[in-house]
Amino acid sequence: YRTITDSITGRFFKGKVICVMGPRQTGKTTLARYVAGNADTPFLWMNGDEADAADYLSGTTSTRLKSIIGNNRLVIIDEAQKIENIGTTLKLMVDNFPDVQVLATGSSSFQLANNTNEPLTGRKFEYILYPVSYSEMADHHGLMDERRLLEHRMIYGYYPDVINSAGEETEVLHLLSESYLYRDLFALGMIQRPPLLAKIVQALALQIGNEVSYNELGQLTGADPETVEKYIDLLEKAYVIFRLPSLSRNVRNEIKKGKKFYFLDNGIRNAIIKNFNPLSLRQDIGALWENFLLSERMKLNHYSGKRVNTFFWRTHIQQEIDYIEEEGGILNAFEFKWNSKKKARFSKTFIEAYPNSTVNLITRENYEDFILHYA
Repeated sequence: YRTITDSITGRFFKGKVICVMGPRQTGKTTLARYVAGNADTPFLWMNGDEADAADYLSGTTSTRLKSIIGNNRLVIIDEAQKIENIGTTLKLMVDNFPDVQVLATGSSSFQLANNTNEPLTGRKFEYILYPVSYSEMADHHGLMDERRLLEHRMIYGYYPDVINSAGEETEVLHLLSESYLYRDLFALGMIQRPPLLAKIVQALALQIGNEVSYNELGQLTGADPETVEKYIDLLEKAYVIFRLPSLSRNVRNEIKKGKKFYFLDNGIRNAIIKNFNPLSLRQDIGALWENFLLSERMKLNHYSGKRVNTFFWRTHIQQEIDYIEEEGGILNAFEFKWNSKKKARFSKTFIEAYPNSTVNLITRENYEDFILHYA
C-alpha cells in the first residue's frame, strides 16, 4: 500500500486518465495491481511490454477500442511508454468512453509524458511514484522501527527490492544502478556516449550539496558544457537526480544562476560511488543527511499535493542556506546538521533581505517534523 493510493482511487471516474510515472523498479506495477484487485468493478489489464497489447493500442480507432474494452469499466495500461502514439490512444479513450476509467503507468517521463502532454491537455491527473518513503515504512512497521533504521536507510535507501532483500542490499543496488536506471535513456537512443554518462553521474554523486558548474564538469569529464547540460537534463527526466536552483532576488552579491543536484535515493548515490561503509567510517555524512532529507521532503510535498518553490541560497562571500521553500510569498529556510550539538548560524544578510522568512534547524532530534508533516 502506497501513500498515493487513496488519492488515485479518489479521482476515479472524473473523466480523466490517471498517469503514474516515476523511476523504474519503484513499484508502479505493484500499485496498479493493488488498485485493480481492490476495485469493485470489472477491469482489463494490458502491458505495453507485450507485442500484441502494444499493437492493439498504437494507432487505433474508437471502434477498435470499444471491442478491446468490452464491458470493463477500469482499463490499466502498464508500461504505457512502450506503446507508440499512446497519448492519442488515451485521448480517444477519455473522449469516447466517459464511463471507463483509464490508469496508465510508465517508467520514465520520455514517451509517456512527451506523447501525452499535448493530446491529454486537461484530460489527465499525473502522479510520480518515488522509491518508498520514510513515512510509508513507518506506517508499515511502526515509527520506532523505522527510526532505528535511519542510518541503514541513509546508506542503502528505499528502493522496494532493497527493502525486501535484507543482507543483499549491495548486490541489488549495483544491479539497479548499472542496468535498470538508464534503460529508458539507452532504449530511446538519447545517450550516444554511455561512458560519459557514467562519468557525469559519478561526478554529481561526489558533489551533492555543492554548487555544480557545467564548465567544471565538462573539464572533469572531457566533454563540452552543452553535452554535460543535455545529459544532466536527461538524468532528471529519467528520475535519477533532481535539481535545486539558487534563490536570487534582493541581495547584490547573491549567486544568480547557481544549481545543486541531488539523487532521488541515497542507495543509488552510494552504489554509483561504490561506498556502503557505515556512517562512522564516512567523510560525507553531511551530504548523505542533506540528500536524505531533501528526497524525503520532495516525496512529502508531492504526495501531499503541496505546490512550493524550492531553492538553496548562497552569496559570493560564502554565506549560505541549505534549503528554502516558498509558499504564499513566505520563505521558509532550513539548515541541516547531522550533529545535533552543532549550532546553525543563519545569515543576517538573508534575514534582513527577506524579513518575513522563517528559519529552522533540522537535526537528528527533530527531522521527523520535516519529513512526516508540516509544522
